Amino acid sequence: MQIPTEVQVRPGVEADLEALTDIYNHYVRETALTFDTAAFTPEERLPWLRSHPEDGPHRLLVALDPSTRDNAPHVLGYATSSPFRPKAAYSTSVEVSVYCSPDATGRGIGTLLYKALFEALADEDVHRAYAGIAQPNEASTRLHDAFGFRHIGTYTEVGRKFGRYWDVAWYEKPLLSRTARSASPDPARSRR
Repeated sequence: MQIPTEVQVRPGVEADLEALTDIYNHYVRETALTFDTAAFTPEERLPWLRSHPEDGPHRLLVALDPSTRDNAPHVLGYATSSPFRPKAAYSTSVEVSVYCSPDATGRGIGTLLYKALFEALADEDVHRAYAGIAQPNEASTRLHDAFGFRHIGTYTEVGRKFGRYWDVAWYEKPLLSRTARSASPDPARSRR
């Protein structure tokens, strides 16, 4: 698959919120790929957008088609890195995801977004990336395999949507940080 060269990737901004919400709501309404069951308004998604600054380990990157619609580039998709779990020891792990506009799937947009995301994360103190993929989802599984994720387990029938239960396969990827500190020493060893 050839990745379009005209597509631009940049951090997400508030002006993207309506388009980002529309993309996500498609997956909420039409698929089991997210376990949200009710569509969002842009105002409801604003805290989510603001939780992904331009720098740091929790990013939001958008892919833009430079051809304009209503004097604005068309948002083709987005990728995020978000906190994996809220406890402090998880701070060097992120959960990643990518969503493409229905008219942009199969065009290499997800690949372009993940390349940019993992390049940005290489300058952060991040050690592991995790992805939960609702099953079945062959396209997402192929994307994560291509980026070196490995399957580490499956939660069976963990979510209920559209009147049935869905499995979620979990994938893990070691990240090669250019700036990460080494792991903290084991306190028990330092007392010896």
